Amino acid sequence: MIGQVLLGVGMTVVVIASFLYVPAIPGFGATGETARIIVYHVPAAWIAVLAYLMSTVHSVAYLVTRDLSRDRRALVNAELGTVFCLLATITGAVWSRAAWGMYWNWDPRQTSIAVLLLIYAAYFVLRSALNDADRRARLSAVYATLAFVTVPFLAFVVPRVFPSLHPDLGAGGGRASAMSPEVLVVFLASLICFTGLYLWLQNIGVRLYHLQAMRLLKRGD
Repeated sequence: MIGQVLLGVGMTVVVIASFLYVPAIPGFGATGETARIIVYHVPAAWIAVLAYLMSTVHSVAYLVTRDLSRDRRALVNAELGTVFCLLATITGAVWSRAAWGMYWNWDPRQTSIAVLLLIYAAYFVLRSALNDADRRARLSAVYATLAFVTVPFLAFVVPRVFPSLHPDLGAGGGRASAMSPEVLVVFLASLICFTGLYLWLQNIGVRLYHLQAMRLLKRGD
């Protein structure tokens, strides 16, 4: 309960600080005001990668142990990865509209994240098409493991190999200047809060799927 309260307070502070404390960053759109969205966009993208990684870890663990609880954890993390990936896509589209005048222009980063979402959408389609729990867990684990191989390529390689309008943050980072201390403080606070939110949602999801499995076991399904 205390953790949830702290998480709620932290997220509230981050939202307020992103509007009242974070300054404009030159290189992000016409005025740099839209740069505030990185407080949400970048943490969401990183948590998506983390969740997909953990889905793969639990998938491999299932293939080794055949423990269905690992399959449930893999599913929860795949779901959360997709939720945070969608959040990163939406916040990116909002920034794109403000900076480029359109929500979507098939920039390499936008295209790669769309492909990634389709890959994991197929994961959920695969699971829904299989009724046998063991077979579903086994095939899903193999698919999730193979799917994650594409994540580093789509998230980090493609956007840097092909020309992109997407700004980069960092020292000497081209169009966008390095993060100022104000931006960095709020950004790190947001990253911590997003991580806490991810862990909290993961715990809830695992418990819900465990209760569902116990109910089905009692029914003999």
